[in-house]
Amino acid sequence: MEHNTLGRTGRPVSVIGLGTWQLGADWGDVSEADAREVLEASAEAGVTFYDTADVYGDGRSEQIVGRFAADHADADFTVVTKMGRRMEQVPENYVAENFRAWTDRSRRNLGVDTLQLVQLHCPPSEVIESDATYDALDELVASGAVAAYGVSVETCDQALAAIRRPGVASVQIILNAFRLKPLEQVLPAAAEAGVGIIARVPLASGLLAGRYDTSTTFPENDHRTFNRDGGAFDVGETFSGVGWERGLAAAEEFTNLVRAELPEGTTPAQAAIAWCWQQPGCTTVIPGARSAEQARANAAAGGLEPLPESFLDGVRDLYDARIREAVHSRW
Repeated sequence: MEHNTLGRTGRPVSVIGLGTWQLGADWGDVSEADAREVLEASAEAGVTFYDTADVYGDGRSEQIVGRFAADHADADFTVVTKMGRRMEQVPENYVAENFRAWTDRSRRNLGVDTLQLVQLHCPPSEVIESDATYDALDELVASGAVAAYGVSVETCDQALAAIRRPGVASVQIILNAFRLKPLEQVLPAAAEAGVGIIARVPLASGLLAGRYDTSTTFPENDHRTFNRDGGAFDVGETFSGVGWERGLAAAEEFTNLVRAELPEGTTPAQAAIAWCWQQPGCTTVIPGARSAEQARANAAAGGLEPLPESFLDGVRDLYDARIREAVHSRW
């Protein structure tokens, strides 16, 4: 497993991490035993970076990850969380008093005195652009409640605004073969500023794994069912905003590209994850996993050889032909 330094935190992290949204909520039901099996399998495969949030299962994901990390105290995992989505996402809620309450709750859930990294969880642009936001975050660092802070964003403009702030250690953003816009300005700007990039939704909610077709259905409590129209949160988080029908057609072409250009045995999911972490300026990628087998397969993408130019060119051609019109101007 390759490792990178996570921006201004200075911490080495595996290029493949684990996103734990699915261990809390919104991806169907996952038992704590199954969640623990996923976490253990990822660690055995070399994963050292774990991303959670206070809103995932209203703290359930944080608690599960916290217990897991405590049982591996000598492993020096990097466990990061996010805050701000347990209340209405309006600017007046992003104030120092709430920041303290949110981080106190996350510290209890994770069982730690100091959060290694806390990220604002896709706040409104006004919050990202406000001096008061960073004054309050700096206070958290000064108090010892957090060691560093970052911002999880929806749009490239939000990412660039956060990167310009000297205290921001990392930016989390959707980056995958169906979401190329961050390559234009965000990743170069982050690299120049020394800001880490955490790439989320690397499989476009599973589309890029190449296992879905028109007959595929998801549980009612899975966001891939209830958020296709963006009724619950930003639709860009579900299938990268591409849409189900368009995404299925593009995913089939992506699978064909993998089979044509990459070594036999490379799965579409591994190709998609490797495409992310091999982008210059990307620090770590956080695919989710609902089984130990999936966690191990995802982690194996961290050891793939550099992807050939023919594959990289094919991804861009596919994006331009099938995806750009749907997403490029929106995020």
